[in-house]
Amino acid sequence: MVTPKIHAAILASPGMGHLIPTIELGKRLATNHGFEVTIFVITATTTVSSSNSDTTKSNILQQTSNLNSLKSLNIIVTPSVDVSDKLDPNKPNLGQRITLTMIESLPFIRSQILSMKFSPSVLIVDIFGTTALPMGRDLHMSSYVFFSTNAWFTAVCIYFPFITKEALLRHANNHKPLLIPGCEPVQFEDTLEILVPPYEPIHEAVVNLTRDILSANGILINTWQDLEPAATKAVIEHEIFGQFTKGPVYPIGPLVRNVEPEEKREGENLILSWLDEQPAESVIFLSFGSGGTISKCQMTELAYGLELSKQRFIWVVRQPTEGDASASFFEAKDCDGLPIINYLPDGFVSRTKDVGICVTMWAPQAEILKHPGIGGFVTHCGWNSVLESILNGVPMVAWPLYAEQKMNATMLSKELRVAVKATPTEEGGVVCRKQIADLIRRVMVDEEGIAMRVKVKDYKLSGEKALSVCGSSHESLYQMTKDCVFHMHQQSSEAKSQGA
Repeated sequence: MVTPKIHAAILASPGMGHLIPTIELGKRLATNHGFEVTIFVITATTTVSSSNSDTTKSNILQQTSNLNSLKSLNIIVTPSVDVSDKLDPNKPNLGQRITLTMIESLPFIRSQILSMKFSPSVLIVDIFGTTALPMGRDLHMSSYVFFSTNAWFTAVCIYFPFITKEALLRHANNHKPLLIPGCEPVQFEDTLEILVPPYEPIHEAVVNLTRDILSANGILINTWQDLEPAATKAVIEHEIFGQFTKGPVYPIGPLVRNVEPEEKREGENLILSWLDEQPAESVIFLSFGSGGTISKCQMTELAYGLELSKQRFIWVVRQPTEGDASASFFEAKDCDGLPIINYLPDGFVSRTKDVGICVTMWAPQAEILKHPGIGGFVTHCGWNSVLESILNGVPMVAWPLYAEQKMNATMLSKELRVAVKATPTEEGGVVCRKQIADLIRRVMVDEEGIAMRVKVKDYKLSGEKALSVCGSSHESLYQMTKDCVFHMHQQSSEAKSQGA
């Protein structure tokens, strides 16, 4: 057996939106570029019931089950770690919890790497795994950071250590737009938690994290040049952000899970069979991702808005949660064993039984979006969901909940024009039923929706072209693999000279 020249270890932080693009990156490195790849899937202890824990494990297995035929790609699921004692119970912070989970998993990862007969020479982490970069340096590995999101957000992260405190204060206190060279400014209503206020301890922690990113041998982004021409140019060119990064920036997207025509797993047939009976592009799909939740009041408004829209629908319903839009990211809530009907308005299920399906907790999103019956997608705007929608030519109702999702929603609605954006009321922060019905009809029925559908299908074609042989993203990843070979030979030469 001929040993591949390069072995890459890739760390996937918790969350399906992180795992899916990471697996797709590993598959491309293994199948298209001759790498041996080991993906470490980081898992965390949750406080959910065993049935929900099994659902989480099942989702991971479903994403990795079709990889057995790839002999050069290995999956290692790390033991779950509990970091609850290190968190402030009164101030939940999703990013901090993911980062701490990654840190606690490092001893296991290191021991696994050291025990490998063919040692990895490349380490790829996402933005929550940068604490592993010193380990990579200790083990003489070249290091890369994979942004599973877009170039605009990547630009904000690269620029973060160089934003003046005065600019941050104007943004936080006076709600002035935050200027990002070569990119659209970040409006205050779309801002990130790390940008306000600049005097909290989290600010310094993020500055240090970003400096670690800048020290990597390269940065990978899950986007492509035709989707974000200005932002990708900004992060690549030396005159703008290239001067801040040690290594090149490689736009390598769109990386999403491909659905094979024959792929129909157990439990999905009911939904997909129902879709088979619906007219083309007549069904709106509603899902707030693997981690998103809405309040009881918002769930009620959404149900009535769906009814008012008079559109066919598939809705992934999760137990409502007050005050934490990312509550299901770690603590998957399955309605406490109660029927879905208990959380929906009286009579809603019976009134809509002929036009819609409510699904508890989880649905096969990639398969649903690919189905010709789907005509729109109400999404939380996680980047993985956004790319799945674009790659299936489906326009969106952008309904951001947390993290950089507000930036994503603005880009989709204002720049790309493939979505309409939900706007909560100032009083209670709830999107009202009348607006919901209007947004859905704009996508599904109105002329505006027809125009969005044309645009999103154009982006679908450009994304497929970018990934094809000689496409911009294929060539970018190929360049990254050549750079990996160069760094490996360089490190080998240095090791020999030190030995001498």
